[in-house]
Amino acid sequence: MRIAIVHDYLYTLGGAEKVLQCMLECFPAADLYSLFDLLCPEDRARIGYRECKTSFLQKMPGIAQRHRLYLPLMPLAVEQLDVSAYDLVISSSWAVAKGILTGPDQLHISYVHSPMRYAWDLQHEYLRLSGLEHGVKSWIARALLHRMRLWDVRTANGVDDYLANSRFSARRIEKAYGRQAHVIYPPVNVPPTVPKVAKGDFFITASRLVPYKNVHKIVQAFGKMPNERLIVVGDGPEMRRLQNLAGDNVTFTGFVRGAELRDLLSAARAFIFAAEDDFGIAPVEAQAQGTPVIALRRGGARETVIESNENPTGMFFDLPSTESIAGAVSAFVRSEKGFLREHCHGNACRFSKERFRIEFSDFVHQRIAEFARGAGNAAALRAA
Repeated sequence: MRIAIVHDYLYTLGGAEKVLQCMLECFPAADLYSLFDLLCPEDRARIGYRECKTSFLQKMPGIAQRHRLYLPLMPLAVEQLDVSAYDLVISSSWAVAKGILTGPDQLHISYVHSPMRYAWDLQHEYLRLSGLEHGVKSWIARALLHRMRLWDVRTANGVDDYLANSRFSARRIEKAYGRQAHVIYPPVNVPPTVPKVAKGDFFITASRLVPYKNVHKIVQAFGKMPNERLIVVGDGPEMRRLQNLAGDNVTFTGFVRGAELRDLLSAARAFIFAAEDDFGIAPVEAQAQGTPVIALRRGGARETVIESNENPTGMFFDLPSTESIAGAVSAFVRSEKGFLREHCHGNACRFSKERFRIEFSDFVHQRIAEFARGAGNAAALRAA
């Protein structure tokens, strides 16, 4: 059976790329398509591919530094990727990949990490954080996002089956597209046993340093708690601003991966997460290392962090504000002994890579069989 996997674009290794890696492990013979691919050979090897078929955006000037400026061209670009020779198309989408053009005899399954956040319910927040609330540029941006929403809705019916990375994302899919989505949580690397790294005296946060992650609020909160230490892991356009905000009790490591990151997560007293993410893979990675989480009570974190009197793995704060974060950290310090490594690790096992591979493969093969019987597709019947 001929299979294509369509990923929005490849420029960094994040949560979506971890999902893509597992998709390629489930279907190693699949061909990979993307709007553009800026990864080095080592990162391509980590994901599990050597060749990716790209769109005309690959050769556009400045694509590596300013790819967001090409957002208006992305719907056109994905529609120019020719996947007509494939029986099964799997799209991995947080932007436009779900809009790939497919025919009536092709099965299209879309794993939606999120409908376009900046075009839908988070539009006003993105405009505010980008300084585009007023003026001519604001109206241009609003008109562009309106057109993106129209395109996004128009292409929604080109998908046969939606998969969502959380119940929160599934609700966003239903509200944006009027479609039901089956939830399959993303894969997380969970060690077989609880790590034995000794606990340190610091808290940690790790993410790409962009405004919507609210890392600046975490840094400001620790400005009110000079006796508590914070380590900020990650890089991004907010780095210099955050360094200017930080006091002496905040340390920036830059981008860290692999064993070094796992050791930091394992040694931390707690992981702090202040973003409204659709799933939020970082809090689960922290729990996998036996570390509790202090998280914003929004988005997918409500599905991955257990706040209860029995076997808790973390606690929540209600607002992404300096005061709310500082209050949650103080509350955690008072009850810190009630959070056990074994409970955190056990909760993270619900999101393992092995579980994802089984659930994803079973869903796809079941849909291949159902689609083949309905469409009389010989290749799909053989694959089923």
